[in-house]
Amino acid sequence: MTVGPLSGVRVLDVSTILAGPLASSLLGEFGAEVIKIEQPGEGDPARRYPPLADDGVSEAWAMLGRTKRSVTIDLHAPEAAALVGKLAATAEVVVTNFRPATLRRFRIDFDDLRAYRPDLVMVHVSAFGRTGPYADRPGFARVAEAFAGLTYRTGDPERPPVFAGYPVADGVTGIYAAFAAMLALRQRDHTGEAQLADIPLYEPLLRMMEDFVVEYGVTGRSRERQGNRNPHISPNSLYRTRDGRWLALPASTEQMWRRLVAVMAAPDLAVHDTMTARLENRDEIESRVAEFVAAHDLEPLMALLVEAGVAAGPVNSASDIVADPHIRARGSVVELARGEGEPRLPMQAPAGRFSGFEATIGGRAPGLGEHTAEVLREAGGLTGPEIEKLRQRGVI
Repeated sequence: MTVGPLSGVRVLDVSTILAGPLASSLLGEFGAEVIKIEQPGEGDPARRYPPLADDGVSEAWAMLGRTKRSVTIDLHAPEAAALVGKLAATAEVVVTNFRPATLRRFRIDFDDLRAYRPDLVMVHVSAFGRTGPYADRPGFARVAEAFAGLTYRTGDPERPPVFAGYPVADGVTGIYAAFAAMLALRQRDHTGEAQLADIPLYEPLLRMMEDFVVEYGVTGRSRERQGNRNPHISPNSLYRTRDGRWLALPASTEQMWRRLVAVMAAPDLAVHDTMTARLENRDEIESRVAEFVAAHDLEPLMALLVEAGVAAGPVNSASDIVADPHIRARGSVVELARGEGEPRLPMQAPAGRFSGFEATIGGRAPGLGEHTAEVLREAGGLTGPEIEKLRQRGVI
């Protein structure tokens, strides 16, 4: 297999749950060596998220912990800062998501760790960032989604706002944090200087919603919830088929609209040949499209739309995803061996395909502290007796 583009890059993951660990996982999938620091006896709280296996460890940990080695260090212990510093001295990137005040208390903040490695890159994910009046507020994905305005826009009109079906902030910020690590490494290579990437959970979401603030600046009004309707495009919604499935059908361009009108055999709708006209007549258009979809079963309708070049797709459940022929053909879901005689566990593969290299997820996720002694010897330069003393004192 081709060596990954990040081969030779060591990443120290001093983060928990989702956004920070996702960033380090993404780096690991493309060749980086990832060392995960966890609390002795407890580990990452994500290890205990249901559903649980017979050993009490989250089944999802197989995905969340993949591409990593696990080292246990009690960050509250006086000796911990020096241990983390020794590991940081051999790492190019540190990923963390503790609050700024917590990093300072543990003595593992940016200035602390670059004393061990002057050209260190640190990616610091936090709820509100390192600066500003909210810097030390706690927060999770759902707090960030609400703060950034995503929750305000999600849901049906005249009803309370709702969360998205998944904590989007963790995923978006995890991806953005991995991107930030690449930017910081590139800048470090240009300058030879240490780099700090300060990534709040809310900012990548705010950046993603490109029309939200601009529209307010123009109109003086905040865009309200519109359910599945798109404020700028019609038709664009979820429509129920005759066999009870749901179809996403966004006619986002004039060409797509004309193709849809032809498939619907509805020449009277062709008069609405601009987006402005369709938005002005949204109720009529959405109703006609809903009637058309409701008259067909999903699979025959999809065949009809695909043949006509109309962009549309089913609303897939997990069972639909793992059975879908396209997903199977591309390997978008892979199956990981668990244990002797146990069924294989399906999980998402790394995203994208590349001409010059391949992503990898390696073997199983590590047990808690599985690599502590090994890593402290290799990367920390500790001897066997030194490691044993730390273990006896509960530091590792």
